[in-house]
Amino acid sequence: MQNPDEDTEWNDILRSKGIIPEKAKEKEVTEDQIVDLLESTIDKKTGRGGNNLEDKDLDELDELEDEEDERVLLEYRKKRIAEMQALADKSKYGDVREISASDYVQEVNNAGEDLWVILHLYKPGIPLCTLINQYVSSLARKFPTTKFLKSVSTTCIPNWPDKNLPTLFIYRNGSMVKQIIGPIELRGMKLTEAELEWMLGQVEAVPTKIKEDPKPKVRDVLFSNLKGTNNAGDLGDSNDW
Repeated sequence: MQNPDEDTEWNDILRSKGIIPEKAKEKEVTEDQIVDLLESTIDKKTGRGGNNLEDKDLDELDELEDEEDERVLLEYRKKRIAEMQALADKSKYGDVREISASDYVQEVNNAGEDLWVILHLYKPGIPLCTLINQYVSSLARKFPTTKFLKSVSTTCIPNWPDKNLPTLFIYRNGSMVKQIIGPIELRGMKLTEAELEWMLGQVEAVPTKIKEDPKPKVRDVLFSNLKGTNNAGDLGDSNDW
């Protein structure tokens, strides 16, 4: 026997003749029922409805806390591993490479994206150039994410004046960011490695922790000289005595 509730053409004809009853309408879902359903779902997701924190004893709360701490530590560990891996990928220099004019485009202009490049132009026999070469060798080991280069000045740039030596060119993304030219800008033979590191850090070419110029202030120098004079005077008095 055919099901009178089926949606068939024959049943439609029988319904129109009054032979079989109209198909029963599906029960409509009311707005209140929808709200109740949503609230029930939220309770399950958030742990309410008989499974909230108020229902847990101290051991269960400690267990939840341990699980949360472990999750946070794992997330932090993953983040630190990713940061260390990224730093390791960038830390591929660590020394000073000698280049010539033919190497310039490849080593400087095409060095890479977001890479700092420091080029020292020098000449043998100039004491301050020798001092800067010692400093950049040390800084290259200290900051292996920065690319340090050096070149005999006239080999890299023909007719570069000796009066401009030493010269430091600082690049990023193949473009020059800063140039430090000559013994005056480089503070002469009294320049310290910490001062040079600070100067390079001013343009963020190296990630230095030196935030203030370590060069002794004029006031400190005068005070030191006065102190030395006073001590010498005291010594002279004692000898006389």
